Amino acid sequence: MRGARAEKDDSKMNTETNDKAANVAEQGDHGAPETAPAKKGASKKKGAPKAKKSAKGAKAKAGAPKREAKAARTRKGAPEARSNKRAEVIAMMKRAKGATLAEIMETTGWQPHTVRGFVSLLGSKGGENVESTKNAAGERSYRIAK
Repeated sequence: MRGARAEKDDSKMNTETNDKAANVAEQGDHGAPETAPAKKGASKKKGAPKAKKSAKGAKAKAGAPKREAKAARTRKGAPEARSNKRAEVIAMMKRAKGATLAEIMETTGWQPHTVRGFVSLLGSKGGENVESTKNAAGERSYRIAK
C-alpha cells in the first residue's frame, strides 16, 4: 500500500513540476536583459594620444602616383643649401673679434636663450675655451680663444 501511495505522490509531483517548467518557458529567460548596442565607444584616458584622421572619401588608387614629401622649411633670407649650424657658429666665434649674440641669432635663426645655451655647452662639453665680453654699446660677444 505504501508503494502505491508513493507512486501517486510522485506522479502528482511530476505534473506540478511540468506545469512550472511550462510557465517559466512561456515567460522567457531570466538572464541578462537585451540591450541596444552602444552608440558611443569607450572614452579615452586623459592625455592619451589621438588617432590620425583620414580624409573623407579619399581612397588610394592602384595606379595613382604617391604624393611627394613636403619641401624642407627655410627661413627668410636663408640660403637653400644649409650647412651645419654648429660649424657655422664655431667659425664665427673663431674670428679675431668673435661673434655677437645678434650676429649668431641672425645667421642661425635661433632665439637668444638658445644661443646662450649653445655657447655654454660648447664651453663645458664641447672642449672649446669660450670667452664672453661686453662691448661699449652693451652687446655681448663670444670668441673662441686659441
